[in-house]
Amino acid sequence: MSDPISAPAVSVAASLSPVDLFLHADPIVKGVIVLLVLASAWGWGIIVDKLIRLGVLNRRATKLIASVKSGLPVSTLAESFAGASAKDPFVSVYQAMVEENKRSADLIHTEAQTDSLQERVHRVAQLASVGALEHLQSRLPNLATIGAVAPFVGLFGTVWGIMNSFQGIANSNNTSLSVVAPGIAEALFATALGLAAAIPAVVFYNRISTDIGAYGKKLSTFIGVFEVELSRQLSRRGDRNGLRAA
Repeated sequence: MSDPISAPAVSVAASLSPVDLFLHADPIVKGVIVLLVLASAWGWGIIVDKLIRLGVLNRRATKLIASVKSGLPVSTLAESFAGASAKDPFVSVYQAMVEENKRSADLIHTEAQTDSLQERVHRVAQLASVGALEHLQSRLPNLATIGAVAPFVGLFGTVWGIMNSFQGIANSNNTSLSVVAPGIAEALFATALGLAAAIPAVVFYNRISTDIGAYGKKLSTFIGVFEVELSRQLSRRGDRNGLRAA
């Protein structure tokens, strides 16, 4: 003897698969689902890109700072940047400081001019550092937007799905599971997609922001090491000028 409930239950279960929910959903709910899927894909694209890029940059930065601290002259760092991208923040900052040092080489005659050169190099390095970090942070606000907006978009799909369920009950005058379940499932599916898009966006936004902050500290360390080496070179040059004058 067969169970009279088993056949409707199997039918309802089959209609609750994600594909079936999308295919039978209201056009508005379909639009919400598509929007959330695209937002999730866009967010994961940003996350993967930033994590890979930061991993490469951090490994290169760690090796470079270790090399400089171990005694590698700053003047020979160009060889270390040979295989690096021009968009690497360390490359941008290094090139800016070296270029400013070269432009001012023929202006160094007094102690005041030497101090002025060091100040200019510091300012140029800071400007280049800010620009490089801003480039590294590009598209990161999109994750914050996804994390903030996606749950509300999913909630809109939820409300619309529940409204459709109530309309289905009113039209059929039937409160059985086969009438109520599809609309409720559509509503919950939209909510789930909204959370699936928002949660990784928020988590990795915080993670990537922290990683960029740590990388910025490494960049500041490199600027400080370069300035120390430059000061040492200028002092030696000043000693030689003093000996010549004597």
